[in-house]
Amino acid sequence: MSQPEVVTGIGELRARLEGRRVALVPTMGALHAGHLSLVDRASELADTVVVSIFVNPLQFGPAEDLERYPRDLAGDLAALDGRGVAYVFAPDASEMYPDGRPQITVRGGAVAELFEGRSRPGHFDGMLTVVAKLLGIVRPEFALFGQKDAQQLFLVQRMVRDLDIATRIEPVETVREPDGLALSSRNRYLSPAERAAAPALHRALEAAASAGDRGIDAVIAAAQSVLMGEELVGVDYLKVVDPRTFQPVPDDYRGPARVLIAAQVGPARLIDNDAIYLN
Repeated sequence: MSQPEVVTGIGELRARLEGRRVALVPTMGALHAGHLSLVDRASELADTVVVSIFVNPLQFGPAEDLERYPRDLAGDLAALDGRGVAYVFAPDASEMYPDGRPQITVRGGAVAELFEGRSRPGHFDGMLTVVAKLLGIVRPEFALFGQKDAQQLFLVQRMVRDLDIATRIEPVETVREPDGLALSSRNRYLSPAERAAAPALHRALEAAASAGDRGIDAVIAAAQSVLMGEELVGVDYLKVVDPRTFQPVPDDYRGPARVLIAAQVGPARLIDNDAIYLN
């Protein structure tokens, strides 16, 4: 095995994939071990693995970091060396959106306006639009998404179900540093002090899970007590949702749930989540 072949054109990629059983790993590049866990799972599911690398302008707001989002195609190809990836699809914006911003887009509905969607208006509509395009271009049997972006994963699964897209969405568990920090391309923005503070998100999730037998108020209080202890962590939201609907759970809810955290740590916006059970 060696480095994958880079393909930049839609027509060229379709021709190369004709008749193949494909698994797709959509990314924006700056690959880390979390992405590679998706790649490794993809290689277990299909004979041909495609990794897309495209920094999608539709999912960045006016005040967000589109221009400084890390781009390192050579480094990404080196990271994929020997992992069984057949093709890297690395189009530019003019290939994906030849007429500029598309007139027809995917709307994420009510869930896309909650949590990350409230903090980043239009983000999920842009994400769903490019994922729909990638699924149409590659026509994979499987597409791999990380559980760390739980709201994204939910919306992609719902889009595929609602639009009868013939791709199976395969979730992959979050990959973490030894201290619990979820891997993210944005972690590289952290100073040493901010990096030391950032694992508070994971510790808060652990505290929340340990309080699940005492109800939702105890879950929130346990997580807040951890987060309030880190002055470099500015919490945007801390929510508990029903994984079936991704809506906030009522106070008397019992059953499986997911805790969501988003926080600003220095220049980096970090998100994390974990499954809990409320008794």
